[in-house]
Order: sequence, then C-alpha cells, then structure tokens
Amino acid sequence: MESDFTVLLVEDEPADVHLTKTAFKKSRLLVNVCDVGDGVEALAFLRREGQYQDAPSPDIILLDLNMPRMDGKTFLDHVKQDETLKRIPVIVLTTSEAESDIVESYDLGCAGFVTKPVDLTQFLRAIQNVEDYWLTLVKRP
Repeated sequence: MESDFTVLLVEDEPADVHLTKTAFKKSRLLVNVCDVGDGVEALAFLRREGQYQDAPSPDIILLDLNMPRMDGKTFLDHVKQDETLKRIPVIVLTTSEAESDIVESYDLGCAGFVTKPVDLTQFLRAIQNVEDYWLTLVKRP
C-alpha cells in the first residue's frame, strides 16, 4: 500500500525514532517515516546518493539539533541554500528550549520549532499536531 506522505526523520536517538514512528502509526493518514542518524546521512538521502539512490522525496523533514558528524543547524543551513531542497519544510524537533536555538533555527529557515515533550502522551500529541498541521492543513509546493 502506498503512503499518503513521506516524513524524513533526522534523529540520532533510537528511543525518539521509535516514539516518533509509533506516533505516526496511530495516524489516520498513511505516513512513511524514513529515519537517518545525522545531517550527513540526511543530505545523502535527500540527494539520493549512495545507499539512498531510491529514496523517496519527503513532504516534511523532522530535525533534531544535537547529532554527531553534522548537527541540525548545519544541515538546515545546507538544505535552505540548496535550490532543489529549500522548499521542503523543516520542522526542528528537539529537546532544546534555548532561545538562542529557536532564533538561530528560524534564522536558518526552519518552518517550525517544536520542543520534544518528556511525557509520552504529550510527545504523541505533539507529533499528531505536527501531522495535523503540516500534512493535512498546510498546502506545500
């Protein structure tokens, strides 16, 4: 069965990957969640390089900020400077509540900034809200 939407999850924490995928499985939409562990892998995925030659084009990107090799801000900067990738909405999904992270993420072109709730129910609700807004309500190019 084909998915209605594809989400690229850029996250290095396996527990958060699992929770995010679980939240999307509860969706009324068919959402294909592809996950990669850092910005280097995410760029390869988006550019269909190496093992990602058959990667689908994501409708949105959910991005953690704190990752090895290439962090979220550096990745966001690369995506928003790339003519073929810059229209993909990037929603920062991170544990950070730092004002400087919020401001810098928006300055780099993120479409939204969501702090990951610690509580499981609130985390699932946050992902549902992201889905409702970005995959149902908003029109994307």
